[in-house]
Amino acid sequence: MEKRSIILVVDDEDLNRKLMEAMLVPLGYEVILAVDGQEALEKVQNTPPDVILLDIMMPGLNGFEVAKKLKENEETRIIPIVMVTSLQDIESRIRALEAGADDFLSKPVDKSELQARVRSSLQVKAFHDHMRNYQNELKTEVEKRTEELKQAFEAIKIASLDTIHRLSRASEYKDEDTGAHIKRMSNYAAAVAQQMGLSKNEVETILYASPMHDAGKIGIPDKVLLKPGKLDPAEWEIMKQHTTIGGKILSGSDSEFIKLAEVIALAHHEKWDGSGYPMGLKGTAIPLAGRITAIADVFDALMSKRPYKEPFSLEKSFAIIQEGKGSHFDPEVVEAFFAVEKEILLIKETFRDEAPSLFIQMRT
Repeated sequence: MEKRSIILVVDDEDLNRKLMEAMLVPLGYEVILAVDGQEALEKVQNTPPDVILLDIMMPGLNGFEVAKKLKENEETRIIPIVMVTSLQDIESRIRALEAGADDFLSKPVDKSELQARVRSSLQVKAFHDHMRNYQNELKTEVEKRTEELKQAFEAIKIASLDTIHRLSRASEYKDEDTGAHIKRMSNYAAAVAQQMGLSKNEVETILYASPMHDAGKIGIPDKVLLKPGKLDPAEWEIMKQHTTIGGKILSGSDSEFIKLAEVIALAHHEKWDGSGYPMGLKGTAIPLAGRITAIADVFDALMSKRPYKEPFSLEKSFAIIQEGKGSHFDPEVVEAFFAVEKEILLIKETFRDEAPSLFIQMRT
């Protein structure tokens, strides 16, 4: 059964209300009545009409005030308002239009004119309802598609990060007892970056880019990379090339992670006092991501067994980091590192061996 259109008639004169009701009901409309402006507002909230026939001259809230309130409300502003009035002066009609009136009906009300005004207003209301429903459906569809794209992006991101992890492990495989080094140092770097006030996106990018810091080791001969003793000058020059090799491997990518990984590969062995390599950069000329990764990489190297050394104690490792403040390391980075000491220790314990998770949840 087709739903009947609802017409709200608002008039303080009983005769006028009954007259319009008598003319509208035979046309198939459901008619509700209100004796004043306040009751009209209450009826609109309880039973939203499709058209309002609104008298202007009423005690309490007059028609101008009622129209203005209805048009200011997002939920009721699309309901057509037909002002029913005996006022013929231009000023009153302009005031009614400014208050939000959509049409006018003169008193005494003519049945044919009433029918035409109501029918026209219902067509306007139907159009507004259609557009509102369309906009809501469109919004729902956009939200659905956005969520689908977000999930697809996350799936691609996870797959990409898994690839980054595996390739990073390949570069570390020959000279590390386990692949846990890249997990620890990347989380150390992210913890420090977060402490230094970097944005969530910047912290995440460092977290995912820093594992590729030693990608260039894949190009270093085993006899140099795995030598158990101290490298001679010629071997050391070869070893230092892993930074530039890594930069070349990672260059030319459009990925935000890979772009930063290239920077880190080139900069993580630069030193604050300018004595590092490969470019001898000094101070803030060293990219911040490189300065952060440097302290994370050195700390984990100190704590780890390598072909040329046994692991140092935690106390000695912390002392070496502190001693490097202002020479090897950016002083602000050192301060941030020690400010998150508890988190550093948690990361160290979390990734003692081949822990199942690559990255731990950072502080928010």
